[in-house]
Amino acid sequence: MQQINGGVCAAQGFTANGIHCGIRKNTTKADLALVLSRVPANAAAIYTTNLVKGAPLLVTKAHLANGKAQAVICNSGNANTCNADGIEIAEKMSKLAAEQLGIAAEDVVVASTGVIGQRLNLAPIEAGLPQLAAGLSAEGADAAAKAIMTTDTVDKQVAVEFELDGKLCRMGGMAKGSGMIHPNMATMLVFITTDAAISAGMIQKALRIDVQDTFNMTSVDGDTSTNDMVTLLANGLAGNKEITEENEDFATFMKALNTVTMQLCRMIAGDGEGATRLIECSVTGADSMEVARTAAKSVICSSLVKAAMFGADANWGRILCAIGYSGAKVDVSKVDVAFRSAKGEIPVCKDGAGIDFSEEIAKEILLEKEIEILVSLGEGDCAATAWGCDLTYDYVKINGDYRT
Repeated sequence: MQQINGGVCAAQGFTANGIHCGIRKNTTKADLALVLSRVPANAAAIYTTNLVKGAPLLVTKAHLANGKAQAVICNSGNANTCNADGIEIAEKMSKLAAEQLGIAAEDVVVASTGVIGQRLNLAPIEAGLPQLAAGLSAEGADAAAKAIMTTDTVDKQVAVEFELDGKLCRMGGMAKGSGMIHPNMATMLVFITTDAAISAGMIQKALRIDVQDTFNMTSVDGDTSTNDMVTLLANGLAGNKEITEENEDFATFMKALNTVTMQLCRMIAGDGEGATRLIECSVTGADSMEVARTAAKSVICSSLVKAAMFGADANWGRILCAIGYSGAKVDVSKVDVAFRSAKGEIPVCKDGAGIDFSEEIAKEILLEKEIEILVSLGEGDCAATAWGCDLTYDYVKINGDYRT
């Protein structure tokens, strides 16, 4: 398994592009992205658990009912959610993209992100699509990744190469996500492409398994979005024998997928709105995966923990507090807590009680960009990791006037 460049264009047969078409008022920010597979691909997706779902998700779900897709179109600046004509607009977006690409509208994944409850004007999309499609290239991943950003401060891309059945395969992904990020799923759009040959059913199984320990373990602010979606397209151009069951090749595919999604999770959490620090909470010693996941999620979701990390304050009592109300069955008298970063590691709690430690050293450790909160429950062999960020003044600023 080796990390490479190329994002969604790393895999054979995929091209991409991104432009500013006029959805967003700021002409310096791209707002329309397109990804195309040279051949039809097996496809699957996971969607938000929010009962309020964006129209693009409903349309995409219908399009992927046959397990096939060949292109992705995504706009930023408007979520196309809670609009009376939302379904109609999403369907028209698919049709317009399909006409430019010479494919069936049912083979287009459509996605939108941005403000909820404002009608999406199709005119700039229709006007921009010829330019967008004409500019598709194997070097277009950067442009596409930038075009799906909203309050993100950086684009989020990763790609890996791996071997299946003696064939070199590649997988790449891009994501947007900065605010409204919370487990089940973390609020974001994620598009993953691969040239590996794998059936649509196994892709769906792979996503369903993977998200439990990646996107469902990521939180910025406790709000689950209406437009969350993770899609995976596999066009099979690598030439390996198609994966149709859980075997050694499927395990390798899962490892590649997990490598891509875990890196995207870290990028999303680290770029949380107003964030200055990425927080990673690793829980070990749990007697079940459910307990490990629940405890880790509770810690990174705690506003008080997040605020303490912003202030580089080793207030470990807030961590025990978050575990205590999480609902996980834990013997608090066995819990150990430590902080770790590039500046070192410092234990702060042993068997549920405070121990002497240097506040100065702890502060130095917590002033780093990436912070690890290490929790041992002392009751079993199960472990889980969750990702979040600190809570800053800028988060309120950004969301105080997000719409206006």
